[in-house]
Amino acid sequence: MIRSSRGLAAGLAGLGLIAVLAVAAPLIWGGDAAHLSGAAREGASGEHWLGTDALGRDVLARTLAATRLTLVMTLAATAIAGTAGILLGTAVWVSGRRVREAGLRLIDVMVSYPAVILALAVAAILGAGTAAAVVAIGVAWSPAFARLTANLAASVAGRDFVAAARLLGVPPHRILVRHLLPNIAEPLLVLLSVAFAGTLTALSGLSFIGLGVQAPSYDWGALLNTGLDALYTNPAEALGPAVAITLTGVLASFVGDGLAAGADPHRIGISGRLKKAPAPVAAPAAALDDEALLTVDGLRVSAGGVDLVDGVSFTVRPGEIVGVVGESGSGKSLTAMAVARLLPDTVTADARTLRLDDLDLLAGAAPDRLATEIGVVYQDPAASFNPALRIGGQLTEVLRRHRGLDRKAARARAAEALESVRITRPAARLRQHPHELSGGMRQRAMIASALLTGPRLLVADEPTTALDVTVQAEILDLLREANRRGGTAMLFISHDIGVIASLCHRVLVMYAGRIVEELPVEDLAAGRARHPYTRALLDATPRVDAAAEDALTTIPGRPPAPADRPAGCAFASRCALVMPQCAEVLPAAIPVGAGHRAACHVLDQHAADTSTAEETAS
Repeated sequence: MIRSSRGLAAGLAGLGLIAVLAVAAPLIWGGDAAHLSGAAREGASGEHWLGTDALGRDVLARTLAATRLTLVMTLAATAIAGTAGILLGTAVWVSGRRVREAGLRLIDVMVSYPAVILALAVAAILGAGTAAAVVAIGVAWSPAFARLTANLAASVAGRDFVAAARLLGVPPHRILVRHLLPNIAEPLLVLLSVAFAGTLTALSGLSFIGLGVQAPSYDWGALLNTGLDALYTNPAEALGPAVAITLTGVLASFVGDGLAAGADPHRIGISGRLKKAPAPVAAPAAALDDEALLTVDGLRVSAGGVDLVDGVSFTVRPGEIVGVVGESGSGKSLTAMAVARLLPDTVTADARTLRLDDLDLLAGAAPDRLATEIGVVYQDPAASFNPALRIGGQLTEVLRRHRGLDRKAARARAAEALESVRITRPAARLRQHPHELSGGMRQRAMIASALLTGPRLLVADEPTTALDVTVQAEILDLLREANRRGGTAMLFISHDIGVIASLCHRVLVMYAGRIVEELPVEDLAAGRARHPYTRALLDATPRVDAAAEDALTTIPGRPPAPADRPAGCAFASRCALVMPQCAEVLPAAIPVGAGHRAACHVLDQHAADTSTAEETAS
């Protein structure tokens, strides 16, 4: 939203008067501007306030009459610059990676040339004339729009609502019009006002040097050129068009400054590539479950040649809630987003198997099936929705596109979904923008949106992190209810092991891009975790029943960076039970109970010792 200011009001009022003058001046003073008389090169007088030109025509009348052509040319050049630049700047962010890289390089090349040089080059190619000048200046100013648009679009293209639109199969042109442009409109509007002043000056300059408007037509630049001949005998002849150019440019600058000062700073702020693994990954494959809804085997997520997720394997059964827990940077969200096919283009993922029932997620699954069979609840409720659109339009989009419902039926279904997540006055909420809802309401609305199509798998990426503890409990209750009511399977990501223990059926513990332990939630709640990292997480978790004198323990050190991950156990440098082989040998996940596996050399050694003792006893 743009807030008004005195400068903005003054600029708009002044430009409004000039626009009225552009319409009326040729009708009122057009005759005087074209009337030839014998009073050539007369100075300023009561009859001719700015004197006359070489043919005896009134200079003031000609200056006023030239307003229309000057403004039309300026508006046309600004429109060309804005349209071409904005389309180029946004197109690179809704196209593929190769098109994006080529487009960004093209923008860099265009920006490297000064606008005046580019305009002269285009004008020289097209020849002198009004149309040529307009096109030349429009092309010369378009790189400024392209660069700003590309930078702004980059910040918006990574937002959750754009990723969700891609998951839903929204075409690139609709992503451009519906999601990108509305969220970058304000700074572009500021640039338009600045470009108006710049193109006015540039067009006048081309006419001044003879490459713009040609006789008998004239604009302010052409009048300034003829006035230069009489600069020493009648300076008023050049003063009129010079003042007109300056005044209009200053008023446009007032508008630009006012828009910039009044713009809301909070308004400015993809699917990754999946492929079959060309070679077996290092981690051993998990035993495949024939009853699994989701099967992930040997998932590896990389960026810049560095593995961020290293050989992750797990399954999710129908109706099962599987939690993924670990410190920040452990690869939890990357794993979840790889499943949902929402990785950025700069990140690649490969796997031996990545399948949702009969849907092969490695083979470029159809957007319609992805949109209806996988729902996503994002971490930040403020970024979950497009701030430029009303809640209703965003909730009904997937129903209209993928379920074929008309507008009325889709809104009725959306209102029911909001009511099911305990949002008051759902019909009224559909007419509101996201900023009009509290954080908890936005997150409940996001859950409703994710469940609208009845997905078989819900990916919840730390959906309670940004919420206070009371709202957090409400969100967890909603997820439990969705699981019980619809049998929706969930992949729940969190760094809070207490939340995981309260919601999930089975738990995956991740550290440094690898799964170090997989266990039933009963074992986690009973303290039967076996991996040293999992036990350290439990010891660092506050407990209501803990004695007052019991101090929380901390885990010394920090996780290694992905590029510095050791060949052996990544937790070795922080582990109190470290063994010599831990630094060099990657531990394999071994069974330690029913549905319970852990990857630790200490457990492996203990199992070997136990086996040896049993053989000796027998």
